[in-house]
Amino acid sequence: MTTQISTLGELLSTAGTQWRVYDIGRRITKIDKQQFAQIEATQTPYPYPLGSHALIAIQFWDNQATVDPYVWFLKFPLDEQSKLIVASRDHFASMVLEALGTELTGEHADGKLDNNPYVFTPNANKLAAFNALLKKELNRPASQYYEYSELYFAGKLPSNAWQSLAIQGLADFAYRLEHGQNNINLQTIWPSLPLEVKQPLSAMLEHVEIDTAFSEQLQRAINTSIEQQQLDTLICNLRAISGSKAQGLVAQSVDTLLGCEYRHEADLLLTLAGRCWEVFIDRERLFKFLDCAANNHQIDGLFASIFADLVAIPQLRPHVLSILRADNRSDNLSRAIGRLFS
Repeated sequence: MTTQISTLGELLSTAGTQWRVYDIGRRITKIDKQQFAQIEATQTPYPYPLGSHALIAIQFWDNQATVDPYVWFLKFPLDEQSKLIVASRDHFASMVLEALGTELTGEHADGKLDNNPYVFTPNANKLAAFNALLKKELNRPASQYYEYSELYFAGKLPSNAWQSLAIQGLADFAYRLEHGQNNINLQTIWPSLPLEVKQPLSAMLEHVEIDTAFSEQLQRAINTSIEQQQLDTLICNLRAISGSKAQGLVAQSVDTLLGCEYRHEADLLLTLAGRCWEVFIDRERLFKFLDCAANNHQIDGLFASIFADLVAIPQLRPHVLSILRADNRSDNLSRAIGRLFS
């Protein structure tokens, strides 16, 4: 039976599990089974590459199980067209079969893949956000830290209570904005939140499709941050709005940023590339963004890094490559592109 297993999807199904796949490299995003099958068959590139790798989370559970699902966090290399290098996937699958057979759940599975070269540990923010998402999707209670966060954002705790907020509690709150008054409470308190809260909270909100009203507030907050010359706050607002349902508002905010005094700042450029890549499907906006990156002189190699990141994203690749042939580039952009091939 095991010799016929050629994909992770087959492995998981043969083991009798129910399973789901998520990208966990950029924005935590569910990948449907049909798309994942096409990725495994190299019929389609991986949609959200990061650093020439696919960073995925596979959640699976036995139909008879009552415990929390198992999760594999896996990192597979991609080729220059962002397609899966299947030899790595096959190697991982063979290691799983050798260690576990097709019994992927149960006590005997614990710890068996700890030293597997394709297994990785996401950072604390991603882990908290992913855990919050799974709890919500499975209709499980939030963590023990959620209630404190809910009280804090409702303004029912002392002003210095933020020092006791937990990362997991912030993640649970971000994924439960539709619960009770959470969304309204957050909009009310957002302008007065200390940076120490905004930074980790925005790292959770970037994975959430916030509504239009909150997006409009964040768009105004971005403009205010520019006027008040608060770069750190500006980046928090940008991260928080980046996953919004109202992508038109995100695009408008990006246009504003590409014309502001911070347009050459490394932190802003990296945030735009990492969180707002979807708006660069517009070639003119992409052109402006790359021109801003070419004018950054804070970090050596920043332009090359951003170029490599964006050209790997399948939906952006043709647009990024078209810049190489454009004849209306600025001198700085032309020089930056020239250095890519020197």
